Amino acid sequence: MSKNNFEEMIQLAEDVFAVKNDPSQLDVNEDVIARLMQLHSATVSEKEDEGGPVAWILLIPTTLELMNQFLQYEISEKELFEMTPMHGEYEAIYLCSALVLERYRRQGVAQTLAINAIENIKKSHPIKALFVWAFSFEGARRSKAIAQEVAMPLFERIHSK
Repeated sequence: MSKNNFEEMIQLAEDVFAVKNDPSQLDVNEDVIARLMQLHSATVSEKEDEGGPVAWILLIPTTLELMNQFLQYEISEKELFEMTPMHGEYEAIYLCSALVLERYRRQGVAQTLAINAIENIKKSHPIKALFVWAFSFEGARRSKAIAQEVAMPLFERIHSK
Protein backbone atom coordinates (compact mmCIF):
# COMPACT_ATOMS: atom_id res chain seq x y z
CA MET A 1 0.00 0.00 0.00
CA SER A 2 1.41 3.39 -0.92
CA LYS A 3 1.54 6.33 1.43
CA ASN A 4 -0.89 9.18 0.95
CA ASN A 5 0.44 12.70 0.35
CA PHE A 6 0.01 13.69 3.99
CA GLU A 7 2.14 10.78 5.21
CA GLU A 8 4.76 11.57 2.55
CA MET A 9 4.84 15.22 3.66
CA ILE A 10 5.29 14.24 7.32
CA GLN A 11 8.12 11.87 6.37
CA LEU A 12 9.74 14.56 4.20
CA ALA A 13 9.62 17.04 7.10
CA GLU A 14 11.25 14.50 9.41
CA ASP A 15 13.93 13.65 6.83
CA VAL A 16 14.80 17.26 5.98
CA PHE A 17 14.68 18.95 9.35
CA ALA A 18 15.31 16.09 11.85
CA VAL A 19 13.58 18.34 14.39
CA LYS A 20 13.21 15.50 16.89
CA ASN A 21 17.02 15.55 17.24
CA ASP A 22 17.29 19.33 17.65
CA PRO A 23 15.22 20.93 20.42
CA SER A 24 16.21 24.42 19.24
CA GLN A 25 14.14 23.97 16.06
CA LEU A 26 10.46 24.69 15.91
CA ASP A 27 8.54 21.41 16.17
CA VAL A 28 5.44 22.16 14.13
CA ASN A 29 2.22 20.75 15.56
CA GLU A 30 -1.43 21.85 15.71
CA ASP A 31 -0.74 24.40 18.48
CA VAL A 32 2.10 25.97 16.47
CA ILE A 33 -0.10 26.14 13.37
CA ALA A 34 -2.90 27.78 15.39
CA ARG A 35 -0.50 30.41 16.78
CA LEU A 36 0.99 31.06 13.33
CA MET A 37 -2.52 31.65 12.00
CA GLN A 38 -3.08 34.17 14.82
CA LEU A 39 0.09 36.03 13.80
CA HIS A 40 -1.27 36.28 10.24
CA SER A 41 -3.54 34.12 8.11
CA ALA A 42 -0.89 33.89 5.35
CA THR A 43 1.77 32.28 7.56
CA VAL A 44 0.70 28.77 6.57
CA SER A 45 0.13 27.88 2.90
CA GLU A 46 -0.36 24.62 1.12
CA LYS A 47 -1.03 23.25 -2.32
CA GLU A 48 -3.05 20.07 -2.71
CA ASP A 49 -3.91 17.58 -5.39
CA GLU A 50 -6.54 14.83 -5.24
CA GLY A 51 -4.31 12.87 -2.83
CA GLY A 52 -3.87 15.69 -0.32
CA PRO A 53 -1.07 18.19 0.36
CA VAL A 54 1.88 18.32 -2.05
CA ALA A 55 3.53 21.48 -0.66
CA TRP A 56 3.64 23.29 2.68
CA ILE A 57 5.09 26.73 3.35
CA LEU A 58 5.53 28.24 6.83
CA LEU A 59 6.47 31.88 7.34
CA ILE A 60 6.92 33.72 10.64
CA PRO A 61 6.37 37.48 10.59
CA THR A 62 8.39 39.07 13.38
CA THR A 63 10.39 42.11 14.46
CA LEU A 64 13.78 43.23 13.13
CA GLU A 65 15.16 42.94 16.66
CA LEU A 66 14.20 39.26 16.91
CA MET A 67 15.46 38.64 13.37
CA ASN A 68 18.87 40.02 14.31
CA GLN A 69 19.00 38.01 17.54
CA PHE A 70 18.22 34.85 15.56
CA LEU A 71 20.80 35.59 12.86
CA GLN A 72 23.45 36.18 15.55
CA TYR A 73 22.63 32.89 17.34
CA GLU A 74 21.37 34.75 20.42
CA ILE A 75 18.02 32.94 20.18
CA SER A 76 16.90 29.66 18.63
CA GLU A 77 14.27 29.11 15.97
CA LYS A 78 11.89 27.92 18.68
CA GLU A 79 12.59 31.06 20.76
CA LEU A 80 12.09 33.27 17.68
CA PHE A 81 8.62 31.80 17.31
CA GLU A 82 7.79 31.99 21.03
CA MET A 83 9.12 35.56 21.45
CA THR A 84 7.33 37.00 18.42
CA PRO A 85 4.62 39.24 19.86
CA MET A 86 1.01 38.55 19.05
CA HIS A 87 -0.64 41.40 17.13
CA GLY A 88 2.66 43.24 16.82
CA GLU A 89 3.92 45.38 13.99
CA TYR A 90 6.10 43.01 12.01
CA GLU A 91 9.04 44.26 9.95
CA ALA A 92 10.63 40.96 8.90
CA ILE A 93 9.51 37.57 7.65
CA TYR A 94 11.31 34.37 8.49
CA LEU A 95 11.14 31.88 5.64
CA CYS A 96 10.71 29.05 8.11
CA SER A 97 10.10 26.03 5.91
CA ALA A 98 9.10 24.94 2.45
CA LEU A 99 8.37 21.32 1.73
CA VAL A 100 7.39 20.02 -1.69
CA LEU A 101 6.88 16.39 -2.66
CA GLU A 102 9.52 15.25 -5.14
CA ARG A 103 7.12 14.82 -8.06
CA TYR A 104 6.03 18.47 -7.72
CA ARG A 105 9.52 20.00 -7.47
CA ARG A 106 11.03 22.32 -10.06
CA GLN A 107 7.58 23.65 -10.97
CA GLY A 108 7.74 26.86 -8.92
CA VAL A 109 5.18 25.63 -6.37
CA ALA A 110 7.10 26.70 -3.24
CA GLN A 111 8.16 30.00 -4.74
CA THR A 112 4.62 30.89 -5.83
CA LEU A 113 3.14 29.99 -2.44
CA ALA A 114 5.83 31.97 -0.59
CA ILE A 115 5.56 35.07 -2.80
CA ASN A 116 1.77 35.14 -2.48
CA ALA A 117 2.02 34.78 1.31
CA ILE A 118 4.70 37.49 1.62
CA GLU A 119 2.65 39.91 -0.49
CA ASN A 120 -0.41 39.17 1.63
CA ILE A 121 1.49 39.83 4.90
CA LYS A 122 2.94 43.05 3.44
CA LYS A 123 -0.60 44.41 3.04
CA SER A 124 -0.92 44.74 6.82
CA HIS A 125 2.70 45.04 8.05
CA PRO A 126 5.68 47.25 7.11
CA ILE A 127 7.93 44.35 6.06
CA LYS A 128 11.50 45.47 5.38
CA ALA A 129 13.45 42.19 5.19
CA LEU A 130 13.31 38.44 4.75
CA PHE A 131 15.54 35.94 6.54
CA VAL A 132 16.22 32.25 6.29
CA TRP A 133 18.12 29.35 7.85
CA ALA A 134 18.43 27.13 4.78
CA PHE A 135 18.87 23.40 5.26
CA SER A 136 19.79 22.67 1.64
CA PHE A 137 21.41 24.26 -1.38
CA GLU A 138 18.01 24.28 -3.08
CA GLY A 139 16.43 26.01 -0.07
CA ALA A 140 19.08 28.73 -0.11
CA ARG A 141 18.71 29.20 -3.87
CA ARG A 142 14.92 29.34 -3.68
CA SER A 143 15.04 31.87 -0.81
CA LYS A 144 17.26 34.17 -2.90
CA ALA A 145 14.86 33.89 -5.84
CA ILE A 146 11.90 34.72 -3.60
CA ALA A 147 13.68 37.76 -2.12
CA GLN A 148 14.57 38.97 -5.60
CA GLU A 149 10.98 38.52 -6.81
CA VAL A 150 9.52 40.56 -3.92
CA ALA A 151 12.41 43.07 -4.09
CA MET A 152 13.48 42.66 -0.46
CA PRO A 153 16.83 42.04 1.20
CA LEU A 154 17.47 38.48 2.39
CA PHE A 155 19.56 37.72 5.46
CA GLU A 156 20.85 34.21 6.05
CA ARG A 157 21.72 32.38 9.23
CA ILE A 158 24.65 30.12 8.59
CA HIS A 159 24.76 26.62 10.05
CA SER A 160 27.96 26.92 12.02
CA LYS A 161 28.73 29.91 14.12
